[in-house]
Amino acid sequence: MIKNPFQIIHDTTPPADIPRGAVIALGNFDGVHFGHRTVIAAAQKIAKSAGQKAFALSFEPHPRSFFNPAAAHFRLTNEQAKLRLLAGTGLDGAVVLDFNAARAATSAQDFINQELVRRLGVSGISVGDDFHFGKGRSGSPATLAEQGERLGIKVHIQSHVDLSGLPISSSAIRASLAEGRIRDATAMLGGPWFVSGTVIPGEKRGRELGYPTANIRLDPHVDLKHGIYAVRVGLGGGTDPQRFDGVASYGRRPTFDNGPPLLEVFLFDFNADLYGQTLDVAFIEYLRDELKFDSIPALIRQMDDDSLRARAVLEAAPGAFPTLGAIG
Repeated sequence: MIKNPFQIIHDTTPPADIPRGAVIALGNFDGVHFGHRTVIAAAQKIAKSAGQKAFALSFEPHPRSFFNPAAAHFRLTNEQAKLRLLAGTGLDGAVVLDFNAARAATSAQDFINQELVRRLGVSGISVGDDFHFGKGRSGSPATLAEQGERLGIKVHIQSHVDLSGLPISSSAIRASLAEGRIRDATAMLGGPWFVSGTVIPGEKRGRELGYPTANIRLDPHVDLKHGIYAVRVGLGGGTDPQRFDGVASYGRRPTFDNGPPLLEVFLFDFNADLYGQTLDVAFIEYLRDELKFDSIPALIRQMDDDSLRARAVLEAAPGAFPTLGAIG
């Protein structure tokens, strides 16, 4: 059976294009981690039993960025990556609402009445037990449960999901990535953390060293530990990209220029021009810290060793890649 395309509903979507009676998973879903997935799975279960569609509802930009735009905010997933991960869960679609001054001033009760009931006509809601909404964060899961009982909307409140006794959260995943604890981040996410970016021209030093790299400039707020990583790369996008194993450096290149952070990816057994193409780079393991070398031969010897280690790591993780769905 062919599944319908993943539908994205915005504030500007005409009412006639919005399916009535859907069940929504409500949250910010930064990272779409294992805890988020339990909220989503509950929404899908309710929807299936009721013969309805299941959607995720989130906000863009992230409310934290709206309220404090001057503060650096490391998002695990930008809007595009978040939607691709949500599509990969099997949801029917996503509702993406603009988070602006008007929405920030909307009371919790008005949000329920105007958005959830009148505009979306939801029949069920799944939400994490720590999610708050509405002006002054006055709305809570308990608010939704009370209103749901009054309105005939089924509400599921998902308790915190723990990993080895520790709560899973986007903040904990950010901390793991900042410290190079990739396996911890992968466990909490339920799959490898990944970034997407367009390959840009570089200094071509890698080519001269025998390691031509695809260079990607990441968002400046990405707080990934500088160092060398075993990575798996997706080329071509969609639900079935070409995949390549590789080794990557993220950092300032202290041996050469100590410039702004750059992701440099060397794809194993690959020889083609990637300039202008978009790559998905999944981080599988942290190999070592970024180092400054006294000579080019010493750097090349280390790169040879990094490649061997990365190949061994990736051979032991044959299926490691995020589950992404098509959104357009």
